[in-house]
This record gives sequence, structure tokens and C-alpha cells, in this order.
Amino acid sequence: MAAAVNFYAALQKFKERRRVACWVVLLGVFGALGTFEFFLFFSVSPAFCGLALLCCSFCLKVLCLCRKEDFLTTQGKAVLITGCDMGISHALAKTLSDMGVKVFAGVLNINGSGAQQLRDQRCENLQVLQLDVTDECQIQEAHRYICTQVGQAGLWGLVNNAGILHYTVDAEIHPITEFKHLMDVNFLSPVKMCQVFLPLLRRSRGRIVNVTSMAVQVVTIKDKTKSETWELANINTKLTEVKGEVPVNSFFGYRALKAALIIFSKTLRLELVQCGIKVAIVQPSFFKTNIFGNSESIRRYREEILNGISSEAREDYGEEYISALCSCLSKMEEQSSENLRPVVDDMCHALLSAEPKLQYTPGRLGWLLCVTLCCLRSPNCSTHLAGWDGSSFFSFTASAQLHSLTSSS
Repeated sequence: MAAAVNFYAALQKFKERRRVACWVVLLGVFGALGTFEFFLFFSVSPAFCGLALLCCSFCLKVLCLCRKEDFLTTQGKAVLITGCDMGISHALAKTLSDMGVKVFAGVLNINGSGAQQLRDQRCENLQVLQLDVTDECQIQEAHRYICTQVGQAGLWGLVNNAGILHYTVDAEIHPITEFKHLMDVNFLSPVKMCQVFLPLLRRSRGRIVNVTSMAVQVVTIKDKTKSETWELANINTKLTEVKGEVPVNSFFGYRALKAALIIFSKTLRLELVQCGIKVAIVQPSFFKTNIFGNSESIRRYREEILNGISSEAREDYGEEYISALCSCLSKMEEQSSENLRPVVDDMCHALLSAEPKLQYTPGRLGWLLCVTLCCLRSPNCSTHLAGWDGSSFFSFTASAQLHSLTSSS
């Protein structure tokens, strides 16, 4: 019982990414078992031994799990959020302003419905700014305005959440012009925003929150009999090594650039330690936002792909296959969660907690996938886990893709 209580506490600490507390509690597990064996060996009353260990375990659980989270005061703090037209940033802007934080909500369209909904809040802490993160002039204009508003206090937080997805197709047929646009929005823009607003963040020794995705994590699979390395999680082969978290097929552009943003965030975190600025990474999984587009945008994506690929690629892949890849976006949206509270709460924690985490994984079992896949190294377990690759949203699995291409050739 004592060991079970300690193990539960350790699992909670791992979920919260509090590694030190996790190891402390795990030591409690082994300590409980070791102490029990010690007393048993010297023939001390088992009832007395068990009662003492159980009391110690519950005390440890109370100390580790029931400690109140320390949050910083919101008074005098200002946060800039990108991509507030709708979705996660929209909800975060409302939440932070209600908490007393001064929010600068950057929107792509100042006259759009999302911007109007924010203005309808009629909250003096919430200001809506025109901010296309790919437009240098708009970034500089937002910077000048925020400087006049925050003064010497500086900017407390920068949340880089503006992002696009658009295409979910194989790398071979992904339009290169669209990839360049993805790079501007999903990677270069957060980098530029950090460069422009870091002087204001240094004044307050504040926070940067960069939003990536669970979809960017890579599972690397090595064939036991070959030297080749695969990233297709459902290939029937014996596995000797699995590293990473959640692979998703056909997300070449989105995954590559969000992965680059993770590396940038980790590097920036090290560089800003001396400044007192903390950098957090948020990796949401399966939330319903406008990133998946609508039926009209999906039809347009399909036409752009078919018109842009070579005749050989069109013949090899087939229009039916390309159409199925594009239509998976609507299916993904249907199976995503409408409840944005988990990711909004994590972002608030990253901005206002006295001890923010380095990484957050809100969403359906996001934290459990990280813990499980980081811990397991058994080939049998790896084979079982690799069979689920996060692409249940897709009409075609990786093996079906390979089969169709082989058959057509």
C-alpha cells in the first residue's frame, strides 16, 4: 500500500514534468519497500511496520501533491499574443484579461469577426492590434505602440501562437511555394517576434511561450536486420529502438517547421538564462481550431496540388489518393476536442507560475504518450506502440501508401 501511494505520487510528478519531485517520490517507493524488508528481517511486528510506513507515505503524498501552486501577481503585467482572430489565442486573450493582465491581442484582420468579439468584451485590459506576423511594418508598428503603453516596466509575456497548416500531403507533392509560406508563418515569424520584443522582455525579466504541436515529434524506428532507419510506424518489422513521441504521416511542412521552432526555443532558453527570461514550449494535441480550414479551403488545396505536380507524380499517386489526403483535414477537425481549457490553463501557467515548466503537452493523453514512449525500450512494447502512430485520422496508412505506389509502377 505504501509503495502504491508513492508510485501514484511519482506518476503525478512525471505528468507535471517535475522531475526532481518525481525522483524524490520514487526514492520513497524504494525506501518503503526496503524499510519493510528490514523490519521483517529483524522480526518486528508487521502490523506496526505497515502502519508506520503507511503514515509516512501519506505524509509524503500530501507534501508532494497537495502543495498549492504559487502564481505571480497579474498587476502591472502585459502580454502580447499573436493569432487572436479565433481558437486558442482568442480564448487565452479573454482569460488573461479577465485575470487582470494587460493583453495586446494581435489579429490578422482587425475588421474580422474574431477581433470584433474581443472588442465586444469591453475590457480595458484587452487591446486588439492589427498584426500580420509576416508583415515587417505591422510588427514594427505594434512594437512602437506597445512601447508607449508599457513604459519602463516592459513587456511581461510574448505568446507566439499564430500558425497555419493548409496541406497534409506527401513531401514529394507538397507545393514548394506553400512550404515557403509555412516557413514564414510557423518559424520565421516567431523568430522575428522574439528578436523585436526581447528588449521589452528583458526589462521585466518575463516569459516567452512558443506554441508547437505534438504532431512534430518523431518516432525513429530501426530495423533489426538492416541498417536503414524508418519513420513509418506501421511497417511490419522487428524493432530494436524507438525514440521520440508521436509520428504523423503527410505533415512534412508543418512538422519540419514546428520542429525547427522547438530547437530555436530550447536554444533561446539557454541564451536568455542570464537575462532571467524563461522560455516555455506548449505542444497541444487535437484541439478544434480554425487551423484545419473549411470545405472551400480544402477544395482549393486539392486543386492547387493537382495543378502543381508533374504528370508522373499525378499518375503515380492518383487523384483519388490526393483527394483523400486533403479530405482528412475535415476528419481531423471532427475528432478534435472543442474544449480549449486544458491548453489555455497551461499557457496561463507558463506565463504566471512562479515555477513554469519547460514543456507543456495539453490534450488527449499527450503527457502520457511522452512518458510512455520516453521510458519504453523493449522491442515487443515498441512494436505495439508503433502500431498506433497518431494517424488514425487518415484514410490511408503508410503501408497502404507504399502498396499503392508499388502497384502503380
